[in-house]
Amino acid sequence: MRKAISLPMLGGVLIFLVLASVMYRSTFDYLLGKWGMDDFTYSYFIPVVVAYLIWEKRADLAREPVCRAWFGLFPVMLAILTYWMGELAGEYTLMFFSFWLLSVGALWSIMGRRKLGVIAFPVCLALTMVPPPMVLYYGLTLQLKLMSSQIGVIMLQLCGLTAYREGNVIDLGFTRLQVVDACSGLRYFFPLIVLGILLAYFFKGALWKKVFLVLSAIPISIVTNSMRIASVGILYQFMGSAAAEGFFHDFSGWFIFMISLGILLMEMALLKRILPERVGREQVAATYSDIPIPPQKSFSGPFRIISVQFVIILLLMGTTAAAVQSVSERNRTAMQKPFSAFPETVGSWNGKKQNLEQMFLDGLNLTDYLLADYRNGSGQVINSYVAFSDFQSKGKASHSPASCLPGSGWELKDPEKISLIDANGYPVIVNRAMMIMGSERRLTYYWFNQRGRILTDLFQTKLFNIVDSITLNRTDGSMVRLITPLAEKETPEIAETRLKEFFMQFNPILTSFLPSSVRL
Repeated sequence: MRKAISLPMLGGVLIFLVLASVMYRSTFDYLLGKWGMDDFTYSYFIPVVVAYLIWEKRADLAREPVCRAWFGLFPVMLAILTYWMGELAGEYTLMFFSFWLLSVGALWSIMGRRKLGVIAFPVCLALTMVPPPMVLYYGLTLQLKLMSSQIGVIMLQLCGLTAYREGNVIDLGFTRLQVVDACSGLRYFFPLIVLGILLAYFFKGALWKKVFLVLSAIPISIVTNSMRIASVGILYQFMGSAAAEGFFHDFSGWFIFMISLGILLMEMALLKRILPERVGREQVAATYSDIPIPPQKSFSGPFRIISVQFVIILLLMGTTAAAVQSVSERNRTAMQKPFSAFPETVGSWNGKKQNLEQMFLDGLNLTDYLLADYRNGSGQVINSYVAFSDFQSKGKASHSPASCLPGSGWELKDPEKISLIDANGYPVIVNRAMMIMGSERRLTYYWFNQRGRILTDLFQTKLFNIVDSITLNRTDGSMVRLITPLAEKETPEIAETRLKEFFMQFNPILTSFLPSSVRL
């Protein structure tokens, strides 16, 4: 007769869930918000799949004895450390990983290594419900768009159509098709990889065959999405814009996904015939499962019905949940002057300020911002954008143009770090890149001014956010971006000279508006 779960243990589980909801409330809200995006709706099915896979292992779980393990506290301590890194750096991905580690540590401590080993696959599969970081997401979207459009053009040419590509725009002569984010293939790129993982799990074959099956989902998704783009180009001459929107657009996506799944299933059939597995491996595996577990130390008192390791985990969670409340009240560092007072004349440049649309302001969650076009006497333009936050936390942190601009259709070519000389004669390292969309070209400089430090990537900003949050109780910062368009026959060197000149005049004024610098 199976022993029912004890009342104290049930109470401990409820306390665990309550503390987790306190620690990760904003993280769960963010996760559910991302699941609402078209590219991640598959995530709703992952918890159901994980629950089914665990239920399927119920008999194996029952056969394994409970073995309380102190080693389970190691992932718990790592989870707490990751939690603080995510909280101080304002990074949701770290928070997701922290919750996963915390759950693994709790299961390991309560059930033991062997029981956890039985459900190791579904536990690891749970990670696939977490969307990738936005920097990776936008970069991947851009690369998939470019690869899919490039292969799609080759397919169109093989079908006898005149087609060539400019960035993510396909010119067919009679029309121009832009491969937007929705057509990047990302909408079934991740689901297909998850399906590949599930098929590999159920596939009875060597490890290299399983790995090959999963990895093959990547090129399959790219090629089949290119087929979808090529089909739109072919049918556009007969159906017009209806081939690229509405029912046909959605149906073609579903149809291509089913083709991709069919290719994976055919792969499995072929892999079964290649180097068939030797008989007897199952018996060897069964032999290992019969290895006895050494007797465990028995506990007296209340610890006979509730794990002492689990009590320690609850205490660690409670302490962290209480401590994080003080961290959430970090100082908000005000600007020296609001951007509304930023001068409209910068050296020889005259500016005209602009306003961001409310939909962008709601998403960016900024404290203040500057958006202005500056023109010189020759009519050349430099767009300046500064986004300032008085403190940075999860969902309220600096965003890199390298992740935002590709989402608007721009391709960043040849990004690099260059050294500029500021007004005081000191070298300053900033990012430089050429922006391309179709025939348009723009040169951009961008950097992060984080409490006086000029930084060039988000990893640096996250690192110094952690350090300054602890040592200075400050996480204020800004992202600065300068863009100048290139005329039709203008060389990048001429545009570079223009940006350098403007930077020399613009940066000292900007520094006088931002909060005082930390001592570097």
